[in-house]
Amino acid sequence: MAYPDTRFRRMRRDAFSRRLMREYTLTVDDLIHPVFVHEPAGRAAVPSMPGVERLSIDELLRQAEAASELGVPALALFPVTAPEAKSLDAAAAWDDDGLCQRAVRALKSRFPELGVITDVALDPYTSHGQDGLVDDAGYVQNDATVEALVKQALSHARAGADVVAPSDMMDGRIGAIRMALEEDGHVHTRILAYAAKYASSFYGPFRDAVGSASALGKADKRTYQMDPGNTDEALREVAADLDEGADMVMVKPGMPYLDVVRRVKETFGVPTFAYQVSGEYAMLKAAAANGWLDERACALEALLGFKRAGADGVLTYFALDAARWLREG
Repeated sequence: MAYPDTRFRRMRRDAFSRRLMREYTLTVDDLIHPVFVHEPAGRAAVPSMPGVERLSIDELLRQAEAASELGVPALALFPVTAPEAKSLDAAAAWDDDGLCQRAVRALKSRFPELGVITDVALDPYTSHGQDGLVDDAGYVQNDATVEALVKQALSHARAGADVVAPSDMMDGRIGAIRMALEEDGHVHTRILAYAAKYASSFYGPFRDAVGSASALGKADKRTYQMDPGNTDEALREVAADLDEGADMVMVKPGMPYLDVVRRVKETFGVPTFAYQVSGEYAMLKAAAANGWLDERACALEALLGFKRAGADGVLTYFALDAARWLREG
């Protein structure tokens, strides 16, 4: 029907009718809190990510307590490996007494109901900053890297991780990890596959946080992470990871790739997650610090955009703030 019989603004006039017709909502159940854990005692600020800190395991437990009290379902762990522990073969990645493994055990002992997601990738542990093992020419070797990732994933599962999240973009690693988990008796360990991870320029602050930026130098990851111009390829990657045993899939980065989130969700209908990455977070924080944007309003609007695109959940450095804001109403 045409105006004036149809007046769209009628339903927008009052809060109650806006609420009744709202198609998508953001809740605390949609939030995953990424955290950086380091060996030194206490906390250390990440300058390029205002409000984000590297945490000792003791401080991590305090952060986890806050997340639990706010109802955040899960944390995603990212270790900051000491320079002396890095190597060409990334052996520290599967050390059962390594930083990540100790953090997992501490979290599951103190907060058994809090989901713990671990990053399965070698870049925090390699002396060159790449996500895999390299040959003499510096090319990341796929199959040798997959063997290392399997050992890393098993180490995390044995420590008690609820979800292992391979973020490396090697071919075949999901199937190899799934088979190894089954054979080792970890039949309940979930796999969150970074199935569509792009070679993005939005990762800079994260690499500062985990200490891989200096090791990587001027090198890039374009030989294994996806080209930003491709979306059909993302669907093939997702299909392969699901066929190999992934329980959930990830699109990374988030906001510049909402079209990919939508295509993945509509095509496969599986649990689909997105990562609001460090560069996205830093941009909003910088604009808010300059008084150009309302931080709370813009952060919540951005997170709602992920839900509208089809994401079932979002990894976001705003997780604790967003949970508080949502509680306040």
